[in-house]
This record gives sequence, structure tokens and C-alpha cells, in this order.
Amino acid sequence: MGIANDTDGAADGYACMTLEGIVTHYGLLALFLGAGIEGETVALTGGFLAHQRLVPLGWAMVAVSAGSFVADQIFFMIGRRYRDHRWVRRFTDKPAFAKAYEMLEKRPVSFVLAFRFLYGLRVVSPLAIGTSALPMRRFTPLNAIAATVWGVSFTALGYIFGSAIERLTGDIRSIGMVLIGAAIVGACLFALTYALRSRNRARPPASQ
Repeated sequence: MGIANDTDGAADGYACMTLEGIVTHYGLLALFLGAGIEGETVALTGGFLAHQRLVPLGWAMVAVSAGSFVADQIFFMIGRRYRDHRWVRRFTDKPAFAKAYEMLEKRPVSFVLAFRFLYGLRVVSPLAIGTSALPMRRFTPLNAIAATVWGVSFTALGYIFGSAIERLTGDIRSIGMVLIGAAIVGACLFALTYALRSRNRARPPASQ
């Protein structure tokens, strides 16, 4: 009996060390925490993992959306309470912060809904909003809507990428193929980001 229990325990421990076991135990938590740090990369990865049935697609969307919402609420509160702190000033002195604040002043509601989709303004925007006069009671529901739209959209995009990659490579359940697939998703994200950045640079400035 003792040997059998030890064997079962070892088997359970090994299962937790496989890719499926790690993702099953920590995948949704990792997506929740990572969505507020790495943003689109984590959201796309969550969709990709959902396509491999390592996490449920619906819960992946919830985790990504909630992680983004919570992170931006925290950054908003930091900007609101510690706007004069030297750490916050490191961001407020950046050109991206000034650009975000200018856009916020012109169209506050539209900016809160859209800043997650604006390249180069993802991190500084909630800080800028926190230092503005926009009330928290107005920011919070807008942030929830924006986080949900963003999380669902990018997670779904990762799911679609997973389907396309599987058509190209066949079975990608093994850890090696999953890593290759994740790398392809990351490369697609980099290419998309580079294209958007190049388009913004090439766009002529608006006439005064």
C-alpha cells in the first residue's frame, strides 16, 4: 500500500510538471498577472493555449480582461495619489505622457476606451488619467468596458492564430510544438506592432 501510494504521488507530481499540468494549475493566474504587464503578448498566448485546450477559452478571456482592468486601476490610483512621487515623475517627463494627457483632455471618454489599442501609450495612459481631473467613478466603468473589449479581442485573435498554426504544423500538443507556436504568435504580434508604428510615423501631421 505504501509503495502504491508513493507511486501515485510521484505520478501526480510528474503530471504537475508537464506543460498541461503547469498550465492547468497556474495558467489562468499567469494570464491574469501577465495581462497587466505584457499586455497583448499574454492575451494572444492565452488564446493560443485555449486553442490547445490547455485552458478554457472563456476563462482565458476573463483572466486577461480582469488582469488588464486591475492593473490599470492600480496605475490610475498611483497617478491619483502619488503624482508628485519621483517614480511617477519618471513617466510624466516622457513625451508619451504629454501626448496621452493631451489626447485625454480633448476626448476623455474616447481615450479611456481606446488607449489599450494605441501603440506606445499603453503604460503611461492610466498614470496620465490618474493625474487628471477625471473622477474615479467615471474612469472605473469605462476601464471595465475597455478591458473587456480588449481582452476578448486579443484572446480571440490568439485562438485564431492557434488554428492557423495548427493547419501549418499539424499536432502541436507537445511542449516543443507549443513553444514554436507561441514563438510564431509573438512574431506575428511584433510584425503587427512594427507595421502600426511605421504607419504612424509615415502619417503626415495634421494641419493647424
